[in-house]
Amino acid sequence: MNSSESRQDTCQDTGQDRPALSDGSRHWSAQELAAAVHEAGLALQQTATQVLATVLDNSAAFVAIDEAASGLGCVHVPLPPFFTAAQMRGAVLASGADTLLVEGPVAAAWPELAWSPAEFAGRSLLQARTGLTPRPLPPGTVKITFTSGSTGVPKGVCLGGAALQAVAGGLVQALGPLGIERHLNALPFAVLLENIAGLLAPRQQGSTLLTPPLASLGLTGSSRFDAALFDTAVRALQPHSLILLPQMLRAWCAHLAGTGQRAPASLKLVAVGGAAVGAALVQAAWHLGIPACEGYGLSEGASVQTLNLPSAQCPGSAGRLLPHARLRVAEDGELLIAGSLFSGYLGDPTPVPEWWPSGDLGSVDADGYVHVAGRKKNVLITAFGRNVSPEWVETALRSEAPVLQAVVLGDGAPALSAVLWPTDAALDDAVLQAAVDRANASLPDYARIGRWVRARAAFDAGSGMATANGRPQRQAVALLHAELLGQTEAIPA
Repeated sequence: MNSSESRQDTCQDTGQDRPALSDGSRHWSAQELAAAVHEAGLALQQTATQVLATVLDNSAAFVAIDEAASGLGCVHVPLPPFFTAAQMRGAVLASGADTLLVEGPVAAAWPELAWSPAEFAGRSLLQARTGLTPRPLPPGTVKITFTSGSTGVPKGVCLGGAALQAVAGGLVQALGPLGIERHLNALPFAVLLENIAGLLAPRQQGSTLLTPPLASLGLTGSSRFDAALFDTAVRALQPHSLILLPQMLRAWCAHLAGTGQRAPASLKLVAVGGAAVGAALVQAAWHLGIPACEGYGLSEGASVQTLNLPSAQCPGSAGRLLPHARLRVAEDGELLIAGSLFSGYLGDPTPVPEWWPSGDLGSVDADGYVHVAGRKKNVLITAFGRNVSPEWVETALRSEAPVLQAVVLGDGAPALSAVLWPTDAALDDAVLQAAVDRANASLPDYARIGRWVRARAAFDAGSGMATANGRPQRQAVALLHAELLGQTEAIPA
């Protein structure tokens, strides 16, 4: 074992001695990581890979493979480990990936392939040639990110190198004053937000990447999160920054409040994205020492477009525009974005317009903060003719500690109703009712919950009530709970 391997993960070298990456078992100097990238490039050249699909845990191997593919002009298709086998197979087929690199257990999704061992950055993986022919792609495509939309069927978003670099550069410029030297990768690298804001940008900045296995951070699949294990890891690693999903932030806050602790003082930024966060959760996080900053972005915009900063905060908003992004509001209230757009959808030759319709409703206040109201297609119209974004009301409900998950229904009904999943199954109805009452008190009368029921199962992919990335399957929720709600709900099409 060389000297870089024997140092502890809490090492906080500075300047030239600062490691480029620490993966939980060893530190990688900039020279060592560059050598691993070079070796990965040679391996990809030997197989004449044009489109590479990977299913990998966070590690130095992912970083080496990702950077090697980029340097060679090879298209990288990173697939989240929480995708189902069917979703993985569908994505590989749709992209025409000619080479697969995966963690050992994942190979079972392709029993028909001839797998061979391969080592990248000291990690043992399995490799196979698929026999597929790469599909036609928009010019300049270097990465394809698959997002599971409201139907749960992954859609391929083709991204060009210029767009990715623009987002990374914008983040480096905006976050430069914070002096971030250690970023903890708490989300899978295959998730575009982490891939760009947690990998590409920190690498440009010269920060150390802390990339332990995700399970050691308490994250399993897309929605199982052990906040206590996560807290222990953060205290050991002492990062300056990390990125969380709202539910992870909520669970961490609950853990800290329950144990009477504050977050480690090393933290300078905890960016939160992927869904609405809400002012109450942001303020609770800051009270516990978590510098939570909500942001907003789209895969079609190559990840993040707006972000609150510790020095420029408007809790409840999505923050101000980052240097690379442009945004305007259409006449109907839809947010339109430009500045770092994708190159097109996989298999769809339709040109990308200069201004991309986000599908989100929102506004920009006098101070430049962007406020996102919810998805345009989800807007409910009550029997009294009032338009209500369900995400707005759901955020208010989830801001109450007893409510873990919520879906609001009520299109065509005189009052809104909600399906709730509590933070603790032992909570009685009176506690949940009190939470609904508090949320209602913060809302205008037309957006208040008139009736609610407990969900029959958690909102996740296993129950069929959410996609793999946690977005609620509203039709499935409405159908499953129509009887409990007295069949008063209009079932979405």
